[in-house]
Amino acid sequence: MFLVDTNVISEGRKGARADLTVVNFVMQSEQDIFLPVQVIGELQSGVEMLRQRGDLLQSSQLQKWLQTVLHRYSSRILTFDLECAKLWGNLRGSSDQNLIDKQIAAVALAYDLTVVTRNTSHFAGTGVRMLNPFLPDFEPGKPTN
Repeated sequence: MFLVDTNVISEGRKGARADLTVVNFVMQSEQDIFLPVQVIGELQSGVEMLRQRGDLLQSSQLQKWLQTVLHRYSSRILTFDLECAKLWGNLRGSSDQNLIDKQIAAVALAYDLTVVTRNTSHFAGTGVRMLNPFLPDFEPGKPTN
C-alpha cells in the first residue's frame, strides 16, 4: 500500500512530457494508492497561485483535474489525525525542514504505508519506507530507506 506525494500524482498531468514509468506505476497500483490531505492542499495551492497570477485558464484546468483526483481517490484520502500529529511532533523535533513532508511521513507511519516520491531526501531519517519511481532502475516492490 502506497502513500503518494504530490510530485507523483501530478506526473500524469504532463501529457507527453510525463515520465512513463511513474504514470504506469500509478495506473497499475491505483487501487493500492492513498493520498494524504497535505497533497490535496498542495494541489489546491497550485490552483490558487495560478488564479492570483491571472492565469485563469490554467487555474481552471488544474481545478478540474483536482476534482477528478478527489473523485477517483475519495475513499482513499487520509486525514491528519491525533495519532499523526503526535508522530509529526516527534519527527519535527530534530528539524524544521520539510514540515509538510514530515506530516506526510507521519501519515505513512500511522497507516503503515510506503511513501512514493521523487523527494526521498525530504523523508530521510523519518523511518518510512520509500519508493522513487523516477529512478531509472525503479522496481515497484523494492522500497528504499
